[in-house]
Formats: sequence, C-alpha cells, structure tokens
Amino acid sequence: MESRLLAYTQMRQLRVVRSGELTRPLRLSSRQEAKLLSRLAQAGLIARVWRGLYLVPPRLPLGGKWAPDEGLALTTLMEARRGRYQICGPNAFNRYGFDEQVPNRVYAYNNALSGDRTVGPIALTLIKVADTRLGDTEQFQTSDGLTVLYSSRVRTVIDAVYDWSRFNGLPRAYGWIRAELAAKRIRAADLVRVALRYGDIGTIRRLAAFLDLERAPPRLLSQMESAITPTTSPIPLIPTRPKRGTVDRRWGVVWNDRP
Repeated sequence: MESRLLAYTQMRQLRVVRSGELTRPLRLSSRQEAKLLSRLAQAGLIARVWRGLYLVPPRLPLGGKWAPDEGLALTTLMEARRGRYQICGPNAFNRYGFDEQVPNRVYAYNNALSGDRTVGPIALTLIKVADTRLGDTEQFQTSDGLTVLYSSRVRTVIDAVYDWSRFNGLPRAYGWIRAELAAKRIRAADLVRVALRYGDIGTIRRLAAFLDLERAPPRLLSQMESAITPTTSPIPLIPTRPKRGTVDRRWGVVWNDRP
C-alpha cells in the first residue's frame, strides 16, 4: 500500500497530498487513508505539514528516508495557512556571511502562526508579527527551483538590533554594520529608512547613537532625531551589559561600552 501511494503521487507529480484525495484512486476508506499517511510520516517517507496535509517526495527516497527542503517546508506551511513570511534571524545572519554558525532550525517572521513547529524533521520557529512588519526582502532559489524570501541584508542587521534578545544580536550587529558600511554593501541612508519603518524607538535610539559615532551625514541623523522625543530614561547601547556609562542626551542612550 505504501508503494502504491508513492507510485501514484510520483506519476501525478504531486508534491502535496491532503486527506481525502487518495481514497478514490487507491480505493481506501477514510480510516485506511489516515492510517497509511500516519504510518508513512512516522517512517520518514513523507512529511506532515499540518493536520491532513503532507509533503511527498518527488521520487523514492534513497535509504528509505526523506526530508523536504527547509524552504519547501516553510513555504508549504505558510500557503496552507494563507500567510506571508520571511526567513530572518540566525538563518539570515548565516546567508549574508555575518555568522558562520549554521542554525539547526528555521526562523521566520510571518503573519499567521507563532511558536515552534516541525515539518517532518525540519524544525521551525515562527514569529508572528503584524503585516506592517513584513517587508524589505530578497528572493533566493533553492536547489529545487523554489523561490524563498529572506529579510534583506539591511533588514537583517536592523532586526539584529530590534530583536536583540531573541537573536543574540547585540553587540554583534554594531560590528556587522560597521563592516558593511566600510565595504559599501549597504548605505547609511538605507539603514535609516529601514529602521524608521520596521524598528521601534529603542532600535532608532541605538542605531542613531551608533551612526553618530560613525559620522553619518547630519541629514540622516536629523531624520532619526525627528522620530524620537527627549527622555529622562536613557537605554543602554548594549542591553546585555550593565547600564553604567556616559549618557548621550541627544539620543537617550547610555554608552555602557564602545562598540
């Protein structure tokens, strides 16, 4: 029965199977179909995406095991939930060469789901955000020709500042930004534009203080200054370190270390 199912999906060039689609062509009852799909998923021959939704291999897997591509797993799940996504955090850090460590799970901002999930052996950390926080992406193709979305290079370093506690982004992001500006892979103007659109007040304060240190053009600093208000409660430039140091009153930041 397992061979019949795989032969049928390969003949029809199916990548996704839903409960109820196999009862007629394979002459199964609904109960038999459910048991068959569950058995194949437990054996690692297909991958469960969602209740009643499975990914199937394009050909019989070598060694009796199969795992979908990370991009395929995430894309299929998001399509099933009619959501939008962009891969972010550690995965984007690695893609753009900021961090050599290869993550053992996929991190994605999206507007549909929150929490940790699995698609077959693929581990996903889904971070649900408002639609307004999705954007500024780049497209990449997987080895199977599937197009997946990543946060752009600029958006990635901004998110390293914005989501510093989740992604362990500070103080590392300051070094990345300095190197990217020096290599002219990103522009200070783009950093300001993305920070103002997708960051919060803390992100703007920290980035403005850092860009001021890096002698960014005054017009860009003025744009950031207009987005904040004076405060009597400054935040640390590096939130993981003690809040001791000189207070930069223009940006409302404590220089608790020099990046």
